[in-house]
Amino acid sequence: MKDNINVGLIGYGMAGQVFHAPMINSIPCLELKKIRETKHDNIDLALNRYPSTTIVGESEAIFSDPDIDLVVIAASNTFHYPLAKQALLSGKHVVVDKPFTNTVNEADELIEIAKRENKLLSVYHNRRYDSGVRTVRKILDENILGRLVEVEIHFDRFRPNLKENAWREKDLPGSGILYDLGSHLIDQALIFFGRPESINADIQIQRAGAEVDDYFQVELFYDRLKIILKSGMLVKEAGPQTVIHGEKGSFIKYGLDVQEEALKAGQIPNEIADWGVEPENLQGKLHLDSNGESVISRIKSEPGDYRDYYKNIYQTLSGEAVLDVTAEQARDVIKMIELARQSSSEGRTILLDK
Repeated sequence: MKDNINVGLIGYGMAGQVFHAPMINSIPCLELKKIRETKHDNIDLALNRYPSTTIVGESEAIFSDPDIDLVVIAASNTFHYPLAKQALLSGKHVVVDKPFTNTVNEADELIEIAKRENKLLSVYHNRRYDSGVRTVRKILDENILGRLVEVEIHFDRFRPNLKENAWREKDLPGSGILYDLGSHLIDQALIFFGRPESINADIQIQRAGAEVDDYFQVELFYDRLKIILKSGMLVKEAGPQTVIHGEKGSFIKYGLDVQEEALKAGQIPNEIADWGVEPENLQGKLHLDSNGESVISRIKSEPGDYRDYYKNIYQTLSGEAVLDVTAEQARDVIKMIELARQSSSEGRTILLDK
C-alpha cells in the first residue's frame, strides 16, 4: 500500500458533511480526492470546504478511477448494498456508513466478495468512539460495578415534525429509527456483552403522519443480565443516556457525546486541542457500596474521538493494525435488527440459536 490513500466519498448529505469528510480530512495520509454529489447546495459547500477535491455527478467516476484506493459510501441506506458491491468489484477497499446493509443476506454477500477480492470492508460504527461508550468500557474493564444485572442505554431526540422529502422518513428499505439509531445501540451491546440468548422488541410509529418506526425498545437477555436499548423521536425531557446496575453499585450518565454538535457547527477536529472532551456536567455518577456505606462520586469521562476510526482504517491498510470494526460485526448488528423486527411483529420473545 502506498503512503497516501486516495479516498472517494459517495454522498455529501448530512452523513458525508458531518461524520465522514471532516474525519477523512483530519488523517494526514488520507486524501479526499473525489466526492459524488448532485445537489447544488451540497456541491457548493463541498467546494468551499475542500477546494482541491473534485466533485463528480456519478458514482462510476469514482469506481473507474484507478487512483482511488478507498470508497466511502455515505448515501441513503437503500443504496448501501449495491454501491458497496460495485465498489468491491471495481477493486476498491470500502467503508460503508451504518447500517451496513438492509438484510443479513446482503451483508453475507458483501463479506464474501471482499474476501474473494482481498479488499478491506468496514462499517462506520463511529459511536464506539463516543466519550460515554469509552467510559463504559473503562468501567467494565476495571470491574468497578462487579457483576452486572441490568444495563439501559438510550439514544433519544425530540423531532415531532416530519422532515419533508427526507429519505429517512419514507417507507424505504433501511429507513426508520431502528436501522438508524438502533444500529448504534445494538453494536454497543454486542461489543460489550456478545451475542444474547434471546431478544424481545417493541417497535412503534408514534408521530402523526409518520411512515416508518420512530420508537423502539429492544431487550437483550443474557445469563442473569438484561440489556435495554431505547430510542424515540418524542422525548422532550431526556432522562439518563446510560444506566448500569451491578452488585457493587450503579453508574448513571446524562447527555450525548459532544462531537456531533461540534461537527455540525463546523468545528475542525485538528484545530481543537480538547476535541471530544466532555464538560464536567456530562460526567457520569458512580454510586457504590463500600463496606455497607454509600459512596457517590463523579467519574471523569474518557475523551471521544471519531478520528480514531479512520486512523485505524489507514493503519489496517498499511499493515500496522488490525481492523477495529469488521464487516462480520456489522452483519451481526443487522441480524439483531431482523430479529427485533420479527419479535415486535409477532409479539414474542425470540430465542437465538446456540
